Amino acid sequence: MRLLFCGDVVGRSGRDAIVAHLPGLRRDLKLDFVIVNGENAASGFGITEKICKQFFDHGADVVSGGNHSWDQRDCMVYINKENRLLRPLNYPEGAPGRGAALYEAPGGRKIMVMNAMGRVFMDPLDDPFAAISKILDRYKMGQQGLSAVVVDFHGEATSEKMAMGHFLDGKVSLVVGTHTHVPTADHTVLPNGTAYQSDVGMTGDYDSVIGMKKEVPVARFTKKLPTERMSPAVGEATLCALYVETDDATGLATRVEPVRVGGRLSQTIPQVD
Repeated sequence: MRLLFCGDVVGRSGRDAIVAHLPGLRRDLKLDFVIVNGENAASGFGITEKICKQFFDHGADVVSGGNHSWDQRDCMVYINKENRLLRPLNYPEGAPGRGAALYEAPGGRKIMVMNAMGRVFMDPLDDPFAAISKILDRYKMGQQGLSAVVVDFHGEATSEKMAMGHFLDGKVSLVVGTHTHVPTADHTVLPNGTAYQSDVGMTGDYDSVIGMKKEVPVARFTKKLPTERMSPAVGEATLCALYVETDDATGLATRVEPVRVGGRLSQTIPQVD
């Protein structure tokens, strides 16, 4: 299976990059399944039904979330009726929506997508390691037609993300970090066959501070005084993503490469047969 995971979409610039580049990537990379983290897509804070539908219309199969999942109030209603929109599964019981679901891929194959959130320097949610393990007790790659399992681990601390990667090595196809909006250079296939990257980076304008217009964050750091509300930078965005190929029989990764298209960052697109 050929998978693409697109990093945190920030504001209109990020949305424009998805619209402009994702259909071509889906075609040229011959992708079977695409996941987009959209928790910052609505003016940098949350996501709406309209934006979700835009992503689905332009090639996304699933949209994942994070700590900003509830910033747009209408999302709390929409997420209950749209199973392609996920929020972290380790929210307390009773939270709207779902954090994991099983989806159909071409050829009758099945893929499990999970969205979990870290706890280091983040909200004190339930244990993500235990929450993911509970699901994996029921769903194992290579059984019942399950060809791949992807985990979007939304967290601040690199150490926690790396620990999750090693904890799940050999049990899932991909553990990919989101939230910090800066692409790391540690994409790899771990020893037991799980693809991993500490953070895929954002799909947003990199002439910014993690996607926001740089003047306000700089003023907060230098003056320590109240400022206006932060808003997304509006320059051309770089679509940052991770491309993964898996073995259908085992679900394990055979290839992992970064994708960067548009904007200010160096450009890279994998070559495929």
